[in-house]
Amino acid sequence: MPSYTVTVSTGSQWFAGTDDYIYITLVGTERCSERTLLDKPLYNDFERGAVDSYDVRVDENLGEIVLVKIEKKRYWVQDDWYCKYVTVKTPGGDYLEFPCFRWLVDDKEVVLRDARAHLPQDDKTSLVKQHRQKELERRRKTYRWKEWQPGIPMSIDANRHKDLPRDIQFDTEKGVDFVLNYSKAIENLCVNQFMHMFQSSWSDFADFEKIFVRIKNTISEYVMKHWKEDFMFGYQFLNGCNPVVIKKCTKIPEKFPVTDEMVNVSLEREMTLEEEIEAGNIYIADYEVLEGITANCTDPCTLQYIAAPMCLLYKNAQKKIMPIAIQLGQTPGDDSPIFLPTDAKYDWLLAKIWVRSADFQYHQNITHLLRTHLITEVFAIAMYRQLPAVHPVYKLLMPHIRFTIAINTKAREQLICECGIFDKANATGGGGHVQLIQKGVKSLTFRSLCFPDIIKARGLDNKEELPTYFYRDDGNRVWEATKSFVSDVVHIYYTSDETLQEDEEIQAFIKDVCSFGMQDFDYCEFPKSLKTREDLSEYLTAIVFTASAQHAAVNFGQYDWYSWIPNAPSTMRRPPPNKKGITDVNWIIHSLPDRGRSSWHLGAVWALSQYQECELYLGSYPDRALHRATP
Repeated sequence: MPSYTVTVSTGSQWFAGTDDYIYITLVGTERCSERTLLDKPLYNDFERGAVDSYDVRVDENLGEIVLVKIEKKRYWVQDDWYCKYVTVKTPGGDYLEFPCFRWLVDDKEVVLRDARAHLPQDDKTSLVKQHRQKELERRRKTYRWKEWQPGIPMSIDANRHKDLPRDIQFDTEKGVDFVLNYSKAIENLCVNQFMHMFQSSWSDFADFEKIFVRIKNTISEYVMKHWKEDFMFGYQFLNGCNPVVIKKCTKIPEKFPVTDEMVNVSLEREMTLEEEIEAGNIYIADYEVLEGITANCTDPCTLQYIAAPMCLLYKNAQKKIMPIAIQLGQTPGDDSPIFLPTDAKYDWLLAKIWVRSADFQYHQNITHLLRTHLITEVFAIAMYRQLPAVHPVYKLLMPHIRFTIAINTKAREQLICECGIFDKANATGGGGHVQLIQKGVKSLTFRSLCFPDIIKARGLDNKEELPTYFYRDDGNRVWEATKSFVSDVVHIYYTSDETLQEDEEIQAFIKDVCSFGMQDFDYCEFPKSLKTREDLSEYLTAIVFTASAQHAAVNFGQYDWYSWIPNAPSTMRRPPPNKKGITDVNWIIHSLPDRGRSSWHLGAVWALSQYQECELYLGSYPDRALHRATP
C-alpha cells in the first residue's frame, strides 16, 4: 500500500499553534487520497514553531500531486492556526513543497499548490485552472478598494487594523500600535514631564537639550552643533531626510526676483548670477505646493503657521551647496522680502528655519506618506486582487509589500485620522495634511517613481557636478541591482514579449493600479497595460524600490536629522516675518514649537525611525517556499 509522508510546519508567531482537528487531502492527477485526520486535539502537535510529520496511506498511487487541501475543524474554542507550509514525500522519494503562509480561522479550509511559479497560460488542466480562478474570486471579495479621502490614491476597505483580512495583519498588533510606540518613545526619551506643557516656550536654544540629551547619535549630535551653519543647511537638501526637492535652476522665476546685486557677495567665481546659472552652479528648492494649506487649528490656545518658501542655492568652489537667498512666500512684494546671508544674524537664521519647517511638512506628507506608503498600498491591493499566489510576480513582490496595508491602516486609525497623533504637534495636522497630499498627488506620475528618471528630471544626474549627492549615488546602485534581479526573474517566465501580452492576470494587475488604485487621474500617467518585458521589469523595479530602498532612505534617518527641534520644526507659532530687522532670539524661540509639541515631535521621529522585528534586508528571503520563483 503506497504511503505519502506529509510534513506540516506551524508558524513561530505568538498564538500560531492550535489544538483543533487538522485534516488533509492529497489531490493527484490520477485520484485523491481519503480525507485524513493528522492529529487529535491536545496531542501536542501543531504547536507554535512545530514541524510535525504524518503518513497518509492510499490504495493506489495518486499520480502527480497537484493540490493539497487542509481543513481545520474547531475542537472547543476559536483557535486560529498559522500554517507555514506542507511538504509531501511521495512513495518514489520525491519531495514537493506546498507553501501556505496564512492563517486558518474558525472552521476553514485552504487548497494549496506547490511552490513552483506558473503563468496562467501554463496551466493546462481544468483542476488547476479552477483553483486559480477560485482563489482570485475569493481575494477580490476580501480585498476591496475604498476611498480614504477624495483625490488621494485608493486604500483598503477597512477602518481598523483588526478589520483587515487575518493574513495581512501584523503578527502582533502591539508592534504597529502608534499610541503604544509613542508612549515607549516618550518613556525612553525621558520627556514625560514636558508632554502636556503646551504654550510653554523654551528659554533659549540650549534649553532644547533637555529633551535631546537622553538618546543621541553621531549624526544628531553633529546636527545640534552645526545646524545654524549654511553648509549644514545646504547639505540636507542632498542627503538629509528629504533629498528630493532640490533641482537645478535654469532661470530665476519671476515670483522670486533675486538680482545679481543681492547675491554677488556670495558668489565665489567672479561671475554674475546669470553666468553662474548658465554654468550650472545655481539650484532651487520651491515649496509652492504648501501655498494655501490650512494650518493646524485644533488647539484654540495656539496659533500655528505654514509658509511656502523658495530658496536659491549655490554650488561654491568646494562644490558645497550653500543658501544665498530665501523668500518665505510665493508672491514677491514689500511684505515678502528676500532674505540674504548678509542680513542680520537672526533674520537669516529665522528664514532658514522657516525653510526647514516647510521641508519637514513636505517630507512627512508627500515624500514619506504619499510617495512610499500610500502608493505601495495601491500596488499591494491590486496584487492581492489580480495575482494568485502561484504567479511569479506575486512571489516576487510579496516580501516587499507584505505589511504595507497593515501599517497604513493603523496609521489611518491612530496617526493621521481626525484628532490623531499627527494633530498633536504638526502644522499640517487637523486636515492640512490631507490638502497637501491631494496637491502632491498631481505630481505623482509613474515616471516619478523611476529613480533615474526623477533624478535626471531635476537636473542632478551628473556626478561630477555634485560629487557629494550620496542619495543619488546609492539610489542608482540599488535601483540597478534591483532592476537586474527583477529582469532576470521576468525573463525566466516570460520567454517573449508576446508571452507577457497573453498573461491576462498581469495585465489586469497593471490596469487595476491605474483605473482603480489611482482612480484614472488624468495626470497620473500610469500605464494600463504593458507590452514588453523591459517595460514590466521597470514597472516591478519601481514597486520594489519604492517599498524598500526609497522608504528606507526617507524614513529611518528621521531621528538623526529631526531630533534637534530647531533644525526641523514640526510647527511654527508665529507667522513668517514680513520685513527685516525685527527678529531676535526671543522671536525665534517663540516661533519654534513649545515644550509639549517638541516632546510629541521627538517621540514621533524616534518611533518612526525604529526597525520592526520582522524587518529584512533586500535580498533576504527566509520564507523560501513562499517566494520561490524558479521553475
